[in-house]
Amino acid sequence: MNRILLASAFLLVSISAVFADETPSAQPASAVVSPVPAAVSPVPAAVSPVPAAVSPVPAAVSPVPAAVSPAPKAPALKLVEPHLHITRSNIAGHARIALTFDACMGQADERILSTLVRERIPATIFVTARWLKRNPAALAVFLQNPDLFELENHGQNHIPAVDRPTLIYGIASAGSPQAVRQEVEGGAAAMVAAGIPAPHWFRGSTAKYDLSAIGEIRAMGYRIAGYSVNGDGGSLLGAVITEKRIASARDGDVVISHINQPTHAAGEGVAKALVDLKTKGTQFVRLEDVEDTGDDKTTQ
Repeated sequence: MNRILLASAFLLVSISAVFADETPSAQPASAVVSPVPAAVSPVPAAVSPVPAAVSPVPAAVSPVPAAVSPAPKAPALKLVEPHLHITRSNIAGHARIALTFDACMGQADERILSTLVRERIPATIFVTARWLKRNPAALAVFLQNPDLFELENHGQNHIPAVDRPTLIYGIASAGSPQAVRQEVEGGAAAMVAAGIPAPHWFRGSTAKYDLSAIGEIRAMGYRIAGYSVNGDGGSLLGAVITEKRIASARDGDVVISHINQPTHAAGEGVAKALVDLKTKGTQFVRLEDVEDTGDDKTTQ
């Protein structure tokens, strides 16, 4: 009997030891890991829901960046060099041609002026205020021969009549409507002050314009003188090529050349071409003497 009781007690102690090995023992409160550890808060202190350094719309990046705001593009500047023709004679062997000369700056080219007077060849001369100041003797010749010379407006300071800033052949344009008006009106005022009748035609420096400036000049009451034959390439061509160019003029053409570069070879070619054309029976006219047609709305 004692033996049985001893065995039963031994069995109970063994079973208790087994359960003690499989069941975790209780831990001290200091070792307990809480569901939300003290070192890791639900919203960490160092990481706020909206970090202070990163705002919903970053200060450095606005919805429409100031440096990349769209700007309207200015329309491209379109320059034109208008053509001008006069009414043809339609007579074989007697072509009708209008000779026009620009007197920009510098001195009068006596080779051309003396040929025009000696041969009694009429021409239209476009003068600037600057040229008039430096050439009183040539002006006197023009005024003494009103049957030959029609004097018209080439501007005050030989500035291209373009109402936006640009460079044309290295020359700065007028750059604004007000400056275009000053160039035109200043040239006309100088002519009247010099004893020349009020002009009706205008030709700007370089003979190039933008379309808005053409409208402005026409609104001032001027016809704008283009051309159809470039006789001397701005007086930069040689004598032979200049002579050939002017001699190529046909019935109804308007020739442009220069009468203000007495040291350039082109003047010699101009003088010779005038004599050659006269010998062929060419009829020379001034712009005021005939009907004309200019493109780019320069005369209509």
